[in-house]
Amino acid sequence: MKAEIIAVGSELLTPYRLDTNSLFLTDELTQIGVRVIYKSVVGDTPDEMLSTFRYAMDRADVIVSSGGLGPTDDDRTRQTVADLLGRKLVRDDGTLQKIQERFRRFGRPMPEINLRQAMVIEGATVLPNPRGTAPGMWIEANGRIVILLPGVPNELRALVETEVKPRLARLGSKERLYTRELRIVGLFESDVEQRVRALYAAYPDTETTILASAGYIQLHPRIWSDDPAYANARLDELVSRMALALGENLVSTHGETLEEILARVLTENRATVAVAESCTGGLLAERLTHLSGSSAYFLGGVVCYSNELKTSLVGVPAELIAAKGAVSSEVALALADGIRKRTGATLGLGVTGIAGPLGGTPEKPVGLVHIGIADERGPCEKAYRFPGDRERIRHFATQNALDAVRRYYIFPRPAAGAA
Repeated sequence: MKAEIIAVGSELLTPYRLDTNSLFLTDELTQIGVRVIYKSVVGDTPDEMLSTFRYAMDRADVIVSSGGLGPTDDDRTRQTVADLLGRKLVRDDGTLQKIQERFRRFGRPMPEINLRQAMVIEGATVLPNPRGTAPGMWIEANGRIVILLPGVPNELRALVETEVKPRLARLGSKERLYTRELRIVGLFESDVEQRVRALYAAYPDTETTILASAGYIQLHPRIWSDDPAYANARLDELVSRMALALGENLVSTHGETLEEILARVLTENRATVAVAESCTGGLLAERLTHLSGSSAYFLGGVVCYSNELKTSLVGVPAELIAAKGAVSSEVALALADGIRKRTGATLGLGVTGIAGPLGGTPEKPVGLVHIGIADERGPCEKAYRFPGDRERIRHFATQNALDAVRRYYIFPRPAAGAA
């Protein structure tokens, strides 16, 4: 069963309002075996609304719309769909009574314009809305199902759970979508694609989407099937082969974040970490403390932006900074080792770099970041060149610092030294 989602509202075509309803609807429909094949956002203009609904009925079995069911002049979904289907709007007395009762409960007179919300499309099944005055509607016409829902998110969600999903579940097949989420760090999107693309043809009954997100490349292999055992076995096999192709750059096969992975591995190893960060300005410490329970493994950190604080708080020799510069592999090593020794942490992390947009030189350009990690054997370090603006460079720096800890425990190296 194929579905199209239509979000109605001119405000959704501005930079100030985001359509979150369609994301919720996609998830809920997918869970019951309904495939979302198209999404539209349309303003409140009658002609555009009419053509959007008409095209949807040409290509989908189920059309689910949100918005346009309020009492004001720009709420035109009811009338548009009625015109498209050649049906009348008729007053539903039961709905009117519920609207009137709602206003009475709040001690307010019902405005005359709210009568519009009691007008329903002829032949529609009214979907009662206990959280608002706009009822939903379920209309069957021309072999299609049209579902009209209010745009207020908490009202829409309640109607989907109590009215829409049970009805669609009775009509749908046993087919469901099964999926995995792989997260990769340290590779560009094209690198990931090149490593795994040969597997697409080997698994023609699956589809894989590749996405670039903040600090990660994501792979989403998925399969529609009415056989759960087959679907899960097929995905597990595909994911295992992708893991071989991606190697150490693969962070997770079930959508875990680096923060979640570090919480697990540090806890399992009864390890602690402390940070000395310069260009990231506290962002690394913020990410390490993002999860509840992080006090078990994060001891603390120093934001040592100035050279003086690198020396006085972390113990980086002033002559080293003078000789090599604050942004250097040597200083990153000293930051990592110094913070580890001063806090007694199992691991120390040191980050120094040039986040920009100013401060770069031909020898040390914007985006250059040195990340050091130290244990009791001493420190090691790696230099990176990150693209993008200041925010992206800082985020990439923390991402790779966290990943250095992941690699330390999952792919241990026998001795300290240059990474």
